[in-house]
Amino acid sequence: MELSACIVVYNGAQEALQAAQTVLDHTCRYPLTLYLVDNASPDGSGETLAAAAADGTLRTCPGQKVEVLRRLENGGFGTGHNTVLSLLHSRVHFILNPDIQLTADTLSDLADWMEQHPGVVMTRPGLVFPDGRPQRLPLRRCSVRAMVYRQLPCLKFWAKCNEHYLMAEADLTQPTEIEFCTGSFSAVDTEVFKAVGGFDEDYFMYVEDADLTQKMRTRGKAYLVPQYTAIHAWHRAAHRSLKCPPLSSGHIQRK
Repeated sequence: MELSACIVVYNGAQEALQAAQTVLDHTCRYPLTLYLVDNASPDGSGETLAAAAADGTLRTCPGQKVEVLRRLENGGFGTGHNTVLSLLHSRVHFILNPDIQLTADTLSDLADWMEQHPGVVMTRPGLVFPDGRPQRLPLRRCSVRAMVYRQLPCLKFWAKCNEHYLMAEADLTQPTEIEFCTGSFSAVDTEVFKAVGGFDEDYFMYVEDADLTQKMRTRGKAYLVPQYTAIHAWHRAAHRSLKCPPLSSGHIQRK
């Protein structure tokens, strides 16, 4: 079974290279093509990524290859990931953030799980902070009240909306059908991903992953598969504790 993965980078090449190396080091069972897409970074990340792939700084194993694509303009997170859409020939494709770190062969594990569960077209693993604490991420369709609460937690009267958004009442220790796969780490059936046209490029940041999940769910089911995990540093500015000051957009393509 052939796998592919894509990391979109806007500045901060070193973090992306660390993520890429953990993907290469731990994805052992199946051939893998890893795409690194530079979204017209002004800090020279494109050159750094290209050099690392060319000079062997990024170490690959047999059956692995790394391709660096450098965009001329920053079209946002979804557009960056769609850059590879026409190039994909894998069975399962992985949408990864540059702040992801693997400690096991999570890509192969998720691909195997999807192969064993026909009708599942999108999955994500359990995600944890670098210190091992589990992350609570949205699992239901976008809720405006919950999204506002997650940026402005001082609005306590919407806390219950957030708990519903997180499926707090469900047993999330076992595979669970969900309505929202985070763009920080998603596995998609490549054929279906291409059939639905990838990400909607009219979204520049933040809700394009929710939209993609709904498009994928027109062709099958989405699942949280928590027995497989990955580290997620969670650099998205919208999830920092804001305590009700004006919102900050942070890095434009990070999720």
